[in-house]
Amino acid sequence: QVQLVESGGGLVQPGGSLRLACAASVFSFSSAAMIWYRQAPGKERELVATVTSPSGITNYADSVKGRFTASRDNAKNTVYLQMNSLKPEDTDVYYCNARWYSNYVRYDSWGQGTQVTVSS
Repeated sequence: QVQLVESGGGLVQPGGSLRLACAASVFSFSSAAMIWYRQAPGKERELVATVTSPSGITNYADSVKGRFTASRDNAKNTVYLQMNSLKPEDTDVYYCNARWYSNYVRYDSWGQGTQVTVSS
């Protein structure tokens, strides 16, 4: 069973930075697309950033473009989300999602989430 563990969340002032990490248990990490989502209670889940496999191409939500950078280190089975110029509206629980296909079947695995709070 694939396990994803997020870390790096916390409390930061507006304009500050945080770096989230999502470490995966041993599986074909390099073949999985890694996706960051965020969600607050009562709100819909929002896709924040995607890092494709194997090219590592990134895509971002318009709300975070130019401020957030997603990357992956396949040697460490880890994906990162560097968040700069944070705003109060970035406050959410951030989740990482691994998505891969085997024999045309899609598989998803989710982390437990890490809280990010942007407040003065």
